[in-house]
Amino acid sequence: MLKCKSHLLFCGFLLFGTASALAQQLPSALTTDPPPDQEFPAAIEAPDMMSHGARLNAVFYIASGRGPHPTVLLMHGFPGNEKNLDLAYAIRRAGWNVLIPHYRGSWGSAGTFSFANAIEDAQAAIQFLRDAENVKKYRIEPKKTVLIGHSMGGFMAACATARDPEIAGLMMISAWNIGATMSGPKETHRVDMFPSASSRLAGTTPAGLQVEAEANAAKWNYLDYAEALKTRPVFIVESHDRNLSYNKAMKEALQKAGNTRVTETYLETDHSYSDHRIALQVAVLQWLDSVLAPVSK
Repeated sequence: MLKCKSHLLFCGFLLFGTASALAQQLPSALTTDPPPDQEFPAAIEAPDMMSHGARLNAVFYIASGRGPHPTVLLMHGFPGNEKNLDLAYAIRRAGWNVLIPHYRGSWGSAGTFSFANAIEDAQAAIQFLRDAENVKKYRIEPKKTVLIGHSMGGFMAACATARDPEIAGLMMISAWNIGATMSGPKETHRVDMFPSASSRLAGTTPAGLQVEAEANAAKWNYLDYAEALKTRPVFIVESHDRNLSYNKAMKEALQKAGNTRVTETYLETDHSYSDHRIALQVAVLQWLDSVLAPVSK
């Protein structure tokens, strides 16, 4: 009986030790809220963000503390059913601001949706984060801006980062390579999601989206952005979906271009990371901490 109790006690200590070790590996922002700051509290804002004369419906998650805070520009996919709000809250708990804009013609934003407009909207969001008034109002550190994009948002984030050398880092989550999937024989083009997506977007049609994507396929292949991204940290997150081969090709293209700061991880889940949301949060938080730890809160 004594041996049995000793064995159970040992197993209990072993399980406790294993659980404690796992807990220590998890980023604290996954489980713990930051201490409240009465003078500079965490907040959520809906700023008036303009892109080429149209107001974008944007949500800005402001981190607690005086800052200034590094900021993540979080770009959602097409048409944006999955907005990754759990990532926004986790990232904010880690001391970052998080800005989520909705492209023109999507989710309450004014104007007409198109892929070209979405590219411009991402650039407009970056300029919003650098505006002097916004920097002061929202406690932003403009030189510490990282872009994270999921699916089509991954393409938009890569495109914007490639065009803007001041962006500090890039994370592509199951990024859709618009150009590559709309090149070659028409019967191979990725158009099956256009009908369901266009009904949620203003001013466009499935045929219109297809024509635009095909016409611009040559310049919308994100593999071509590798040279412009070779000096900055890039994190590629992959899942079991149709984008996997393009994601892996992007890592290879970056390495070939000389990028020594590209990393990747694969999660065995679907395109929306439906049953791996916590694992996705862990990956995001750990990468952000390795790129730019937040400044004093």
